[in-house]
Amino acid sequence: MASNKNQHFVPRCYLRPFTVDGADAAINLYNIDRQKLIRMAPVKSQCSGDYFYGKDDQLERAIQHLEGEYARGLRAIMEPGYGLTEQHRHLLRLFWLFQHLRTEAASRRAIEMNEGLRKTAGVKDDSFRLEIREAVQIAMRNFAEEMDIVSDLKVCLVRNKTKVPFVTSDDPAILTNRWYMQSPKARGMSFGIGSAGVILILPLSPTVLCLGYDGDVYSIPHKNGWVDIRQQAEAEALNQHQFLNCRANIFVKDANHAQLVHDSFVKAAPLRPAQSHRTHYAVPDRTEGAYTRYVVVDPANAKDHEEALIHTQAVHPIPFAWPHLLTWRNKGAVFSNGTGVGYVRRNRSLRSAEPAFWRENA
Repeated sequence: MASNKNQHFVPRCYLRPFTVDGADAAINLYNIDRQKLIRMAPVKSQCSGDYFYGKDDQLERAIQHLEGEYARGLRAIMEPGYGLTEQHRHLLRLFWLFQHLRTEAASRRAIEMNEGLRKTAGVKDDSFRLEIREAVQIAMRNFAEEMDIVSDLKVCLVRNKTKVPFVTSDDPAILTNRWYMQSPKARGMSFGIGSAGVILILPLSPTVLCLGYDGDVYSIPHKNGWVDIRQQAEAEALNQHQFLNCRANIFVKDANHAQLVHDSFVKAAPLRPAQSHRTHYAVPDRTEGAYTRYVVVDPANAKDHEEALIHTQAVHPIPFAWPHLLTWRNKGAVFSNGTGVGYVRRNRSLRSAEPAFWRENA
């Protein structure tokens, strides 16, 4: 039995730098539905639920261990003169992955995708319905099985020297992909954590942000793991991802930034996707040798009991701008095998023998 009933999907050790005076007692939050700043909300009631991870004491201890490591690493990172170490790069990648998979928003995306599959396939049996706690348990298993999926990404820390603070949210570990969104090669495709060109974003405090990226596609000049930003537009370009991805609340340290947060949300709101995924239903069209060609149709027009393929595609928000610090690598590379898996990173291409991957210019 888990010892803690109130379990946080965004931990207090993460939110602490964004709390009022860093005291871990109260936090200022902007609710996107009400478009209103709520001052001095209790931290203990934010981003949590009763037995959110279930009642597995072993899982709870594992979560507490990772959170403890993150808290110690963050204290070191915030020390003056700190230089980013390989140990902390690994910790930040791991914590980003865990945080990306664990939130209520992530679980609800999984539920919405499952419901889309059920409806498209015409499955009415409620035993196939996915609930929040089941989605969380699946996410935890995925984390345990795929902990090294981001181990190849480069990591740097962004130091904010502008008057626009970094904000965070109830879904703070952002996955985005400039290359997939802008390259003609990837037009119409969706991307995942193992794709070429991924970018990971995680604000650590109002002045520090962690940035992970595919080093075969992008280049970020830095010194001792740090890159400074001094233009307001750079901070806004990084902040917008919190407004595009959050489920309900944005967290800001200083209540005096209420208008700035409101204006930023209003600017980003039209770019927030109406749905988290698309579901495609395809039926056989014709056979060519050993291969069958499928065509996408409306499920209502498909014949009963007809063979079909159902494919779900994640919908990612497209930002209004990208930070200038993120530049294209000269002679960048992506990897493909011509299948629906799309373009992957070098380390993912080496794991699969059939069909073989090849290198393409990014």
